[in-house]
Amino acid sequence: MDKTKILKYAAVFLLIIGIAYFWNRLSPGAIDKNFDTPQQTESESRSAIELSKLDKVEHTKDVPSVVKEYEGFTVDFNPENRTPNYVAWVLQGHETDGATSRSNKFWTDEELAGCPDTRDYSHSGYDRGHMCPAGEQKWSDKAMHHSFVMANICPQKHELNTGAWKTLEDKERSWARRDSAIVIVAGPIYDSSDSETIGRNKVRVPSAFFKVLLAPFAKPMRAIGFVYPNMKCDGNMQAYAVSVDDVEKMTGLDFFSALPDDIENDIEATVPFKDWNSNKKKKKGERE
Repeated sequence: MDKTKILKYAAVFLLIIGIAYFWNRLSPGAIDKNFDTPQQTESESRSAIELSKLDKVEHTKDVPSVVKEYEGFTVDFNPENRTPNYVAWVLQGHETDGATSRSNKFWTDEELAGCPDTRDYSHSGYDRGHMCPAGEQKWSDKAMHHSFVMANICPQKHELNTGAWKTLEDKERSWARRDSAIVIVAGPIYDSSDSETIGRNKVRVPSAFFKVLLAPFAKPMRAIGFVYPNMKCDGNMQAYAVSVDDVEKMTGLDFFSALPDDIENDIEATVPFKDWNSNKKKKKGERE
């Protein structure tokens, strides 16, 4: 066979391969596979969230604030209260489990002015309450270690820490698996009358705690807030569910400002607890 015929056959073969490739990409089955699902791949989820900066929070009131990035979460620390103003993070479904064991080794960040000592909580009547839970950092040894930094900790009643607050943490992990990823911000709520402090460094005790959550890949997108008083909280989660707008009024924080204003205003004004708490997955072709 001469060289010309060989080249012709090679060209025809490459053309057939190219047609088959693009036909597969554009076929209805391929389109359904790529787009007909409320969840995105983990890499797409992480990329979209980082680009949108959905875990960024803005202050609407003047408060002491030092922002520091840790592995897996961001702390906005208040050196006067010696607790965070808030802690923000993105939780992806695959990050809810991992091989890293809980460390239980609390530590003081010497580079962060005002960061309390672990002994400030000893015999105080309060737990070292995580804002970003260690249970969501099993995906990384470094993230697990960082979750025990005292900048991520608030004085929390034991009954709340091991009760309703833990229930909410367990729920948010199941929501992250269901919705591919969620954005979470948590922190203390201080009333002007909250004057109690603990320890040598006088860590201020909050009267309540908040948590706001955003499901950016849910259809439709949704957000919700929760507020728990710093005590034993009886009853179901719905009793403590509030709108994100309500939490913003209590805290002087602006959440999810990277969203388009019309979407932000809509999802922050509602309390869609039933949608959040539902385990139902939408069927293919079901209308939103």
